[in-house]
Amino acid sequence: MIYQEFQDLRLSALGMGAMRLPVIDGNDANIDVAATEEMVAYAMKEGINYYDTAWGYHEGNSELVMGKVLSHYPRESYYLASKFPGYDLSNMPKVKEIFEKQLEKCRVDYFDFYLFHNVCEMNIDGYLDAQYGIYDYLMEQKKNGRIRHLGFSAHGSYEIMKRFLEAYGKDMEFCQIQLNYLDWSFQEAKRKVDLLNSYQIPIWVMEPLRGGRLAKLSAKDSAKLQTLRPDETIPAWAFRFLQSIAGVTMILSGMSNAEQLKENIATFAVSKPLNETEMETLLAVADGMLNDTLPCTACRYCVSHCPNGLDIPTLLELYNEHNFTGGGFIAPMALMAIPVEKHPSACVGCRSCEQVCPQQIKISEAMANFAAKLKD
Repeated sequence: MIYQEFQDLRLSALGMGAMRLPVIDGNDANIDVAATEEMVAYAMKEGINYYDTAWGYHEGNSELVMGKVLSHYPRESYYLASKFPGYDLSNMPKVKEIFEKQLEKCRVDYFDFYLFHNVCEMNIDGYLDAQYGIYDYLMEQKKNGRIRHLGFSAHGSYEIMKRFLEAYGKDMEFCQIQLNYLDWSFQEAKRKVDLLNSYQIPIWVMEPLRGGRLAKLSAKDSAKLQTLRPDETIPAWAFRFLQSIAGVTMILSGMSNAEQLKENIATFAVSKPLNETEMETLLAVADGMLNDTLPCTACRYCVSHCPNGLDIPTLLELYNEHNFTGGGFIAPMALMAIPVEKHPSACVGCRSCEQVCPQQIKISEAMANFAAKLKD
């Protein structure tokens, strides 16, 4: 296992995420505790010392199971992370109640790492609203030693991250973002990395394999990569990409079985950053995977021609995300911050926007398709 220095700590470069633990009969709430115990035992033996859970994972049971499993080990032998669940706006006034319950569920007296969870368009106003006292309370817990290191995770846009950092950046010790070679351009991950590096905030990675999407590529794309590194597995390429990015300190993987865990640990036995040719090839593969996305360049010519004033470039960006992922929570979450009268369903199909689109995108069809997908 390779390790990274973080302040005075030595963290395993691979952390075990507890969002996709093994379950029984496909029931996400019914975690297979015995299988999880075996995985943690192997992870511990092989040098993983960072474990990441959260209030909402596995319908609230991840913290309970991880607390039970990790209680068998000396507290100083592992680092535990959890998060305040601001993705649910009803939780905003409950920071003290939830934090105390999390400590109880995890069977610990303190969290080594604690995060504002999922800073995004939907909740940024709540996180920054002093009436809820979230920032003040978490800073107090840090002062009292019940939070050793405070940070935040973000699925929101660059602009939302920047707004959060302008308010709280001086006190953020790390930031967890969705980062992989596909999202390097698709989700503006490169721009977000540059932002965090400008603040000198270490980067924690989530979704390194894009929910498994990057664990298996087409035969054609696989052959391109295997020509360069014949002995490297396809999932390993995603991790080697991250080992090449300045500022990346922790890479979290939500491993669902022992086979995934063992393969990832084998990958992290050494660090093998990509050279220039390998990086160019990998990013070209990513571009090819995005060929079916709508080629909006955000020129915004369309916006002034929309009778309902829709922010069409933003909606097309969310449409691409929703289409490529096959659903998911990111697009619906972002739309929660947009008035209903500005949603895709508000498109009247007049096609005025299409008359000025340099890319000749069939915007009205995309809006109708997007609205239908959101209803499914």
